[in-house]
Amino acid sequence: QVQLVESGGGLVQAGGSLRLSCAASGRTFSTYVMGWFRQAPGKEREFVAATKWSGDSTHYGDSVKGRFTISRDNAKNTVSLQMNSLKTEDTAVYYCAARRLPFYRLDAHDYEYWGQGTQVTVSS
Repeated sequence: QVQLVESGGGLVQAGGSLRLSCAASGRTFSTYVMGWFRQAPGKEREFVAATKWSGDSTHYGDSVKGRFTISRDNAKNTVSLQMNSLKTEDTAVYYCAARRLPFYRLDAHDYEYWGQGTQVTVSS
């Protein structure tokens, strides 16, 4: 099993920045892709960004390209999401997720492990 714990959410004004972190523990060696998703009230879970434990590749959802940056620290088993130029529409619960197969996927159903989520609220 893999345990994921998010931190760093909060309230920020539009145009501001936040940094989310995800600490992974357990059988992390069984996972290849680490991703961030978000879910706003009444909406489906949306892909935000993903990276792999090895290599330099990253992948972003269209709505966050150029504003969010995903990074990882293999020594600490953490994955971070730097969010800049935040908009009110970025308000959501943000989830860290891990996938056992080495291919990027944008569908939440393709990720086997999930954190409990952290709330991000962007005020106007």
